Amino acid sequence: MARQFQPQMATGNDLLEGDVVYFTPRGTWSRRIEDAALAVNSDAAADLLARAAKFPNAVVGVYLVDVALDAFGRAAPAHFRETFRTRGPSNYPAHGRQAEYADV
Repeated sequence: MARQFQPQMATGNDLLEGDVVYFTPRGTWSRRIEDAALAVNSDAAADLLARAAKFPNAVVGVYLVDVALDAFGRAAPAHFRETFRTRGPSNYPAHGRQAEYADV
């Protein structure tokens, strides 16, 4: 039995600052996961990855990640590793993006 396709989004790291970024439907990159473009089938995922990979001078390590949709259709990473990446570096407590999640 074939595995059912799970929605995906493209992610990578900003080349200059190292921040996690997400490819948007407008063909740009955003630090906000809620701005990410979603692929709902394998053809759309291949196209999304191809378009996202066209920014070698801005973003590195581009790849697709599985996402889970909540009851409102909002995407969230399906795996712990990607959830962890959304919170920023773990080398210092509550600085940068981690400060946003200090109470979580």
